[in-house]
Amino acid sequence: MPSNIPAVGFGLWKVPNDVCAETVYQAIKTGYRHIDSASDYGNEKETGEGIRRAIEDGLCTREELWVTTKLWNTYHNQENVVPALEYSLNELQLDYVDLFLIHFPIAQEFVPFETRYPAAWFFDPEAENPEVKLAPVPLSETWAGMEATVEKGLTKKIGICNYTSGLLHDLMNYSKIKPSVLQIESHPYLTQERLIRLAKHYNLEVTAFSPLGALSYLELDMAGAQESVLEQAAVKAAAERVGRTPAQVVLRWGVQRGTSIIPKTSKPERMIENLSLFDFELSEEEMNAISALNSNRRFNDPGHFCEEAFNTFYPIYD
Repeated sequence: MPSNIPAVGFGLWKVPNDVCAETVYQAIKTGYRHIDSASDYGNEKETGEGIRRAIEDGLCTREELWVTTKLWNTYHNQENVVPALEYSLNELQLDYVDLFLIHFPIAQEFVPFETRYPAAWFFDPEAENPEVKLAPVPLSETWAGMEATVEKGLTKKIGICNYTSGLLHDLMNYSKIKPSVLQIESHPYLTQERLIRLAKHYNLEVTAFSPLGALSYLELDMAGAQESVLEQAAVKAAAERVGRTPAQVVLRWGVQRGTSIIPKTSKPERMIENLSLFDFELSEEEMNAISALNSNRRFNDPGHFCEEAFNTFYPIYD
């Protein structure tokens, strides 16, 4: 098992089920050794098929892969955490994952696996006015369940997604098994420098999702094409100097600032491009110019999308 999370991973959010197994297989064939999955993505089974075929074909061993999956909001009760990971492992056809993350600091009412999997956001999608049904579960209780998954050998490491500084301070005070990774949205429009600095102070690795910013959200109407960071002058100038694409420059910025990144693509040429970040370097001036694009623009914000898409107001960021 890699001792540290590989710097460039392959993200599986929004990868369609009918192409997911082949996409995962091709990603591993291209050289990816970090696979970022989640119950909520609805493609764990296909992800597992791609991993299994890659291992059977000798592209890698299980020990050479870093596989992440995530605890969905409906499984926050302590007694549901271990069964949730066991269900994910069955879908993934794995004995363990390398990292298990709390997906959101949001507790929803339990939805039995046999009722619906993945459980998604609505408690009852068939209701006349479906909504998110929240549950009064403290995060400390959820974390105790996460610790049990380590003790049972179901995961090597545990961590959190979408936590704020205050939640991270609190977690470090009550956790017996400390988190290893914090996964957050971060890109040049949302640099999150203080939160990343705090995580590293606590010896957490940081993974940035949506490292290209708006590109992940155009198809969901959660961003406009004019918000593409790839069109920014600072990015284009750096790309011209180093002879790389603007996307490679933005991804290199993410890696060079000390975060791992999980870009997603189904195109073989982009898979290669997104991995090819380690034979060039951005100057300090270029890094600073790209960081200066920060406008605290968050694309993945439950405070917006829960109300707009799921009829429930539930902000987690101030």
